Amino acid sequence: MPEKATILLLGGSADQLFAIRTAQAMGLRALVVDMNPDSPGFSIADDHAVISTRDVSALKSFVDTYRSNKGPINGVLVQGSDIPQIVCALAEHMGTPHIPLEAALISTHKFKMKCRFRECGVPIPWFSQVESANHLRTIIAERGFPLIIKPVDRSGARGVYYLDDGCDLDRLFADSKAQSYSGEVMVEEYLPGLQISTETIMHGGKAYTPGFADRNYEKLTVYAPNIIENGGWVPSCVSPEQRTAIERLVEQAGLALGVTDGVVKGDVVLTQDGPKMIEMATRLSGGDFSESLIPLGCGVNIVEAALNIAVGRRPDLTKLQPQFQKGVVNRYFFPEPGRLLRIEGENEVRSFPWVKKLEFWYRPGDIVPPVKSHADRFGVFIAIGETRAEAEARAEQVYKTIRIVTAPVEGSL
Repeated sequence: MPEKATILLLGGSADQLFAIRTAQAMGLRALVVDMNPDSPGFSIADDHAVISTRDVSALKSFVDTYRSNKGPINGVLVQGSDIPQIVCALAEHMGTPHIPLEAALISTHKFKMKCRFRECGVPIPWFSQVESANHLRTIIAERGFPLIIKPVDRSGARGVYYLDDGCDLDRLFADSKAQSYSGEVMVEEYLPGLQISTETIMHGGKAYTPGFADRNYEKLTVYAPNIIENGGWVPSCVSPEQRTAIERLVEQAGLALGVTDGVVKGDVVLTQDGPKMIEMATRLSGGDFSESLIPLGCGVNIVEAALNIAVGRRPDLTKLQPQFQKGVVNRYFFPEPGRLLRIEGENEVRSFPWVKKLEFWYRPGDIVPPVKSHADRFGVFIAIGETRAEAEARAEQVYKTIRIVTAPVEGSL
């Protein structure tokens, strides 16, 4: 029986490597499951198994066998994958800490989430379910443009569209519905204003929010009607008073979902009437927020606190207080669709000491698809600086140095 506590981590992709390494740095054994036998997390995990992270029955069977043969599993956690309900089911099965299952289920159904927020007085945009394209037309006749349509149960901007005058309502409704696991679609008011990502540890019913980043939607018109985010910045440009109001909103929303101890990840828009909650996830973020923006920007490893809660330990709340303030930018690459011929400038960018990450997800010969969701982004980089402005200027230098060359593929794009 192992002496170290063991944490079961759901997923071993690139988004989960930081959680694996953090667990090991804390003295935990990292047990990783993923359906991909070539998952990169397997090479650094203490133990692993090839299992789908969405197959609850298979996961429970694996857990039972593992505990019988190798020893206890002290907790379960996910980072960067929207499956908190799976975490809850396994934790309940093992008798380890977890948020209420109802909170996880509500947080993965955007319409039910909005209903709960409305019941609890959490400021949110107007919203409605949509039954058909004709129903959508009725709503538009009453509400006007612009609106946002989305599946109730997907992430990564899949099936999310900006509706404005002249758009193809039949096609966009059909596509949003097709990308919904349940076939359910909702529409909500589009709120102009600065959008902010938050990452929070809830402990004892109080919110501690070291994760606070401005979101970058400079590609909104380029890829319309798709809603494509191009990374974000820290520190935020909001005033101290605005940040306090947003942090109060995050706590209110977390408690509305029923989370008193665990992680909540908020998407907030700062309107003329104050901050409003767009969505809230009950899991750690992927996409470099927990991994890079928070620790590089303020010296906090929020994943460590989440792991402590998952294995039944009290998190060190003093470690959630920012230690410093640096500029950090994460950005993505969006080349022309087609067959990838080559990437120029990569070695030069890797030599920049202020580039903390540079990844490309396509190789020469691959077909680069049109961008329709965040899953279609070509690659990512992280740039740091003493200030936000310096980090942003360095990000522009990366864009000027990297050249991604593609060639059209006749009849395939």
